[in-house]
Amino acid sequence: MTASETAASKYSEAGVDIDKGNAFVSRIKNIVSATHSRTVIDDIGGFSGLFSIGNVNCKDPVLIASTDGVGTKLKIAQLCNRHDTIGIDLVAMCVNDIIVSGAKPLFFLDYFSCSSLDLDEATDVIKGIAEGCKQAACSLIGGETAEMPGLYQPGDYDLAGFSVGIAERDKIIDGSEVRVGNKIIGLASSGLHSNGFSLVRKIIFEDLGLSVDDTLEELGCTVGEELIKPTRIYVKSVLGVLHRFPVHSLVHNTGGGFIDNIPRVLPRGCRAVIDKDSWEKPPIFALLQEKGQIPESEMYRTFNMGIGMMAIVSAAEADSVMQHFQAMGETPFLIGEIMAAQERVPQVCINGLKEN
Repeated sequence: MTASETAASKYSEAGVDIDKGNAFVSRIKNIVSATHSRTVIDDIGGFSGLFSIGNVNCKDPVLIASTDGVGTKLKIAQLCNRHDTIGIDLVAMCVNDIIVSGAKPLFFLDYFSCSSLDLDEATDVIKGIAEGCKQAACSLIGGETAEMPGLYQPGDYDLAGFSVGIAERDKIIDGSEVRVGNKIIGLASSGLHSNGFSLVRKIIFEDLGLSVDDTLEELGCTVGEELIKPTRIYVKSVLGVLHRFPVHSLVHNTGGGFIDNIPRVLPRGCRAVIDKDSWEKPPIFALLQEKGQIPESEMYRTFNMGIGMMAIVSAAEADSVMQHFQAMGETPFLIGEIMAAQERVPQVCINGLKEN
């Protein structure tokens, strides 16, 4: 036997199993196809996904795209050994960004990377992504699965998502119609959504020494059940409102919270004033603030504080918009208004907010 024959090896011996990857594609084929609309013209397993926009009713269509991940919330899924909801978070983080421009999500792609592919675990992840796509009424048309031993620790995986939506050019929402006197409607979140989890994990697991199986009376559930709650997807309710009412601006309340997200959609000369006592806050936020000794101002810059999406509308339309959101299954609150900007006054003011 020659030295070259002795050294010969297979890709699988280096930690990458091509056969397992092919088995994964076969396993998820029906899960993925269940999200497809008639505009999907390719099948899973090809080199790319194909989506026809020929039947989209737009005179001057603009494609609007977003990409995101779920951060260290992945660690919660691993600690809970539950992987069928984290994909909902992944879709939500992308499509909720798309709808703030007034766009309808069309399709979604995912990127799943790991040390070594666990078929059951990965299939559960795709089930969650498919469920998120169904909630957002968009099609999962493809993705990428990568085994990278040596880059990831055994048992670790990472996710990224990519979504494309469409909007009529003259109906794109960019905040330019916001005016002094407009009202701010907040839609309730399902909890933490997918932001601030590095801080959450430090407080819950390091400082308090809790596990995902511990039950906290103030939460009414286990730590794991609370932390793994999937991000709410607002696509259908927001699009339903946009079809009936003029909405001047929308805010996806994610990383940066109220303080950093609202200014992104305010025109010059306007500031937002928020009444922090105008909505019910899930108990997880009070627990984190107290146990972590987090300044209140930091809470409103790190977390959604129970408001996952905001809509800025005229005062005359506010009540009707709130009623329609409620009819669409949301829990809306009138949380603030737009006022004239003032020198040396922040663009976002939260009434009664304590700095420390």
